[in-house]
Amino acid sequence: MNASPRPESQAVPPFPALTRGRLETLQLNLGYRCNQACTHCHVEAGPLRTEAMSAEVAELALQFAIASSVKTLDLTGGAPELNPVFRQLVRGARQAGITVIDRCNLTILEEPGQTDLAQFLAAESCRVVASLPCYGPDNVDAQRGKGVFDASIRGIKSLNSLGYAAEGSGLVLDLVYNPVGAHLPPAQGALEATYRERLLADYGIRFNRLLTLANMPIARFRHALERDGRYIDYLKLLVDNHRAENLSAVMCRSLMSVDWQGYVYDCDFNQMLGLPLGGGERVHLSALLANADVGRPIAVDSHCYGCTAGNGSSCGGALSAA
Repeated sequence: MNASPRPESQAVPPFPALTRGRLETLQLNLGYRCNQACTHCHVEAGPLRTEAMSAEVAELALQFAIASSVKTLDLTGGAPELNPVFRQLVRGARQAGITVIDRCNLTILEEPGQTDLAQFLAAESCRVVASLPCYGPDNVDAQRGKGVFDASIRGIKSLNSLGYAAEGSGLVLDLVYNPVGAHLPPAQGALEATYRERLLADYGIRFNRLLTLANMPIARFRHALERDGRYIDYLKLLVDNHRAENLSAVMCRSLMSVDWQGYVYDCDFNQMLGLPLGGGERVHLSALLANADVGRPIAVDSHCYGCTAGNGSSCGGALSAA
């Protein structure tokens, strides 16, 4: 008996085919444990999750990154800092001259055992990319939990005190905005200017750039859309705002994602959906040669319209300025 078609099959045309260029960024998901449980989290991370990358897989990933001459090691989770391999990876990558991104939720800086984390990040010149979906408390606490906004502001102040976002320091602190609801992010430049003005005036804090990301219609956010009967409408919104010019800059063209077990995917979103690298059989990092992914087809599906709609969306923010 044939399986029933997915509900989006009638609403969403096939996403354009993509192939990967040179690998620039290796993104590692160190596990799904987190001190928060945000409503939009596509990883469905939380305090009760136990999945965590082992030291052996972390070392394999580091050696692959070095052999592939990647420019950036992008560490995410969950809260990546909760995995004991986090600092080992940071040190190894920095010694090899690789830029390290820590996707930090800011509240982790106040967790037991992490009180020296900010100092560690500064000492290793890690680029911190931190979620802050609004410049005021109401939207942040609604999306990420009560008290998260105040703790996030304290976290930014701690990073600022160490030189983050100070001119000439070389310590980069970028903030991440994603909508609270089923709509696209506004223009990144204008919103960044508002963030900069409000956060400095109200809290005396600074940052380098604001990165705007669309909410992907997967995991917790999809569940919320389906609960409210808005899933198909949101997919249509993404399709109707698809811009072909964004295809050349989507992150999967130069990024590869590795899960906590060492299996490889075209992006973090595909990882969460279980779509293996290139849409074929599941591939472990140990089976890949350095740069063997160049020219490989990228697995795509309806959620990919979240990356090309409007100004575009990636782990590095908007793809276009308009």
